[in-house]
Amino acid sequence: MSFSLRQVMLTASAAITMTFPCELYAATQDAEVVSLRKELAAMRREMQGEIQHLQLRIARYERTDGQAEPRVRVAGSRVHRQVNSSGAPDATPVFAQQEATHHLPIAPEGPRSAADSRLVSSEGPAESWSDFRAATAKDETVQVGGIQIGFPNGRPTIASEDKAYAFSIGLTAQEDIGGFLGAGPKGGEAAGNFNKLTENARRLRIYMSWRYKDWIVNVTPDFGSSSVDGTVGLFEANLNYTGLHHTTLTVGYFQPRMEEESAERANAFEFLERATIVDLVRNLAGGVARFSVGGEHYEKRWLAAAYFTGQKFGDRTKDTTITDSQTGGMVRLVGRPYVTKDIDVHVGASGTAAFKVNENSTGRNYTFSDNMEVPLGETSLVTSGALSNVAQIWAAGPQFGFRWRRFLLKGEYYHIGVQRNQQSMGAILPSLGFDGWYVAANYTLFGHPRAYNEKTAAFTTPGVEYDFDPLHNHWGALEVSGRWSVTNLNDVPNQGGKGIDGNQQTVWQGGFNWYPNRHIKFMLDYARYIVSSSKGVSGNVNLFGRTGSAIVGRVQATF
Repeated sequence: MSFSLRQVMLTASAAITMTFPCELYAATQDAEVVSLRKELAAMRREMQGEIQHLQLRIARYERTDGQAEPRVRVAGSRVHRQVNSSGAPDATPVFAQQEATHHLPIAPEGPRSAADSRLVSSEGPAESWSDFRAATAKDETVQVGGIQIGFPNGRPTIASEDKAYAFSIGLTAQEDIGGFLGAGPKGGEAAGNFNKLTENARRLRIYMSWRYKDWIVNVTPDFGSSSVDGTVGLFEANLNYTGLHHTTLTVGYFQPRMEEESAERANAFEFLERATIVDLVRNLAGGVARFSVGGEHYEKRWLAAAYFTGQKFGDRTKDTTITDSQTGGMVRLVGRPYVTKDIDVHVGASGTAAFKVNENSTGRNYTFSDNMEVPLGETSLVTSGALSNVAQIWAAGPQFGFRWRRFLLKGEYYHIGVQRNQQSMGAILPSLGFDGWYVAANYTLFGHPRAYNEKTAAFTTPGVEYDFDPLHNHWGALEVSGRWSVTNLNDVPNQGGKGIDGNQQTVWQGGFNWYPNRHIKFMLDYARYIVSSSKGVSGNVNLFGRTGSAIVGRVQATF
């Protein structure tokens, strides 16, 4: 092992300091001696770091001496290297993984525990300051002066040495490609938009987060779209406080989550999209970029959340005639009554309400409509028709989940109530009731199975024990899923105007998800949809009912 002249000099200087303390620290007013004291003190501090670094290197050589085929995993070790800003030729700062590769072959990334193997979530709940410090303490960092730079979970993060200040950038990128089979019109119908092969950038979100201790500001633009990409929107812009135990308080544009499907987060979905009834319910008073004031609190066995909400970001740009914006709210209360190593039981209920919907030049109107759970820009076939003179809308229902080893079964049911002002132009408008549900089953073929996340009160992704590496017989994680969903938006004749009724949609869906590592996900879904007729679908696209299929794949990256 060789040492540079600088290291030898630093060692000698430190030894002199410790050997002759009286001579070096004698009281004197001589300016040259004072300057020498300062220089020696600085050299001593620097030498302490160098000694620690050399001890680590010596220990590593001693551990591997005599081993023919050493196999190590150093991910998660932490090395702080001081960068000399004076311009002196100091050692180049490197991460521990890089340093180890100069001497030892690296085994495939893994094995990981079940807790550390999950897909990286770019939309996880905001961390408290203490959790943030604990998490970053496990990660590789390089120090430049009083700033630490690292990549916890692959997310570039700059933080002050005490972690009080921090800035990070994350990413979710989802690209979909697929098309429709047998979706042609019946006699007299318009064709609608059902591409045989097309692409869509579903989510392209760049997460920017600023932290001062327990105060966090999140701003996330979204370059993707749920239908047709090419426009830029906002996913969130909010302020969070995490100083209370297991509690996050939020104000700003946010996505309050009342359903188990949404609580999973978009990058952990079993399928490309949520079930239709979930999408309709969550957008009543929630959804992406909804102005929200509220919070949530979790414990090991339960979670409670409540938010007061307003308009969505961009509502008044899309409709410049809005004169009175929406107000609403949502609540979620869920529990985990039974837990063992092999079994998890999730039960709960949630509710949401639009106390008043946006009022524009035509009054307070609302239309329920959604696609066939396939995000390729297709024509939406299920609809309630345009509901006029709406006083308020509410929805409520239970949610259930059961995991046994590698098998997961879950479902949700919601009833929607629409209350209307009793008279419009002399006509009595009835209140309406709609229903919907889904049941989904999932099985993890290899990798760690899906598990319960108490911080979100939802089931999260399978875990990747070893990164994909065919040479070492490591294949990541693979799961298979199936889902049945029904949404019924038909209650009374002419509910959407003269001759316009609502209709019902049923979707059967199956798919595979493969996770080669904790950042990448490949999805392949097949959907079979059956939709009854409704003249409420624009363009006379669904006069006689539609059936068809879709095959869609997705490539996803999260950091």
